[in-house]
Amino acid sequence: MIAKIGRSGNLYGALAYNQLKVENENGQILFANKMIETANGHYSVAQLAQSFEPYLVVNRNTEKHTLHISLNPDPKDEVNDDKFREMAEEYMREMGYGEQPFVVFKHTDIDRSHIHIVSVCVDEVGKKISDKFEKMRSMNICRELERKYGLITAADKEHKQKDKIFHPVDYKAGDVKSQIASVVRHLPNYYQYQTLGEYNALLSLFNITAEKVEGELLGKMQQGLLYIPLNEKGERAGHPFKASLFGKSAGLPALELHFAKSKEALKNQPTKPTIKAAVTFALQSTNNEQAFKNQLSEQGINVVVRRNDTGRIYGITFIDHNSKTVWNGSRLGKELSANTFNDYWNNNIKSGIKEPVELQSKISRPNDADLSAEEPHHLFDFLNTTEKHEDGLIEALGGLLPEAQGEDYEEQDFANKMKKKRKRKRSQ
Repeated sequence: MIAKIGRSGNLYGALAYNQLKVENENGQILFANKMIETANGHYSVAQLAQSFEPYLVVNRNTEKHTLHISLNPDPKDEVNDDKFREMAEEYMREMGYGEQPFVVFKHTDIDRSHIHIVSVCVDEVGKKISDKFEKMRSMNICRELERKYGLITAADKEHKQKDKIFHPVDYKAGDVKSQIASVVRHLPNYYQYQTLGEYNALLSLFNITAEKVEGELLGKMQQGLLYIPLNEKGERAGHPFKASLFGKSAGLPALELHFAKSKEALKNQPTKPTIKAAVTFALQSTNNEQAFKNQLSEQGINVVVRRNDTGRIYGITFIDHNSKTVWNGSRLGKELSANTFNDYWNNNIKSGIKEPVELQSKISRPNDADLSAEEPHHLFDFLNTTEKHEDGLIEALGGLLPEAQGEDYEEQDFANKMKKKRKRKRSQ
């Protein structure tokens, strides 16, 4: 089990986010400690906030007075409501908040059932409760709760989180946002691509596509980006997620900047002739699309083919994992455009491209009958072991509130909206 501790000065926002889950039947209040009770047991945000007001009124000088904590067991852990209540009480007591008012919410909208606890970190006289060695104490308490309730240990959970990094999105597994995030937040650190089409070719290996959207806001045209999960057939398999949910690096401005940098860097890419030669040789030495793809895959190059509704090939992209570069076919050479492959595979028109002699002795011609299905994703194994950006890659579970970026993007989005509302009010 992993605990995430967030702090902010926005009590109402933390309560509103969790209460909205309850109202949408994606959550429930499991337990309330030293909270003012209601006649029917149901609460509004205002009613919940009343229990904390006396503490905030006498608050001396603590700016981030609101605590928003989540306790996250492994998805395979079977934790009933009674256990969640007991763990919440024990955790808060051991952390020094046992005598504070707090409310425990259970979220049920994803496979990973977990609880959120909202409280304040100033006591009844307005003094801040000590947070010294908070992370260490929290980790020790979590280990004790795991032992006491027979939960999967955080070490096992962290290992699974690492395994999830840079793997194709499985929309059936739930927590799709985190799966997409583990890809889109880090690919720009490794790969160079110059267009949205090339970026989408790379994303397609992970069952993701990105779509540019435009709209008018306050009289001005605005552009944005949506990330959409795909199934194994490349079809949409879930609702889209705004790029803002995954941080600035996943947004359109950052993406366009990456395009420009990649274009400059790839002008004199020394591996381009080698990639072009490998593609040309594979085209001449195979009889069908799957054999072509498999031959290049053995050399660390993935092929992404785009077709229209009639089956015509209108785009082909090559992803070279050796140089970490993405190339549209026509960018490698006019003779490697989509039309060439459409003529060859769809119309049985043999290309007039000559085989590059320098590669003939280096690459053996495969027997088409012996080819196995393409397995592109093992080519990303280096990303799971490299030291570069390791801290970013192994962000198992971050913070909960705007001050600490985390994996709970829905909550992050809600907090961002609250910020925007406050800014609009101040400007008015």
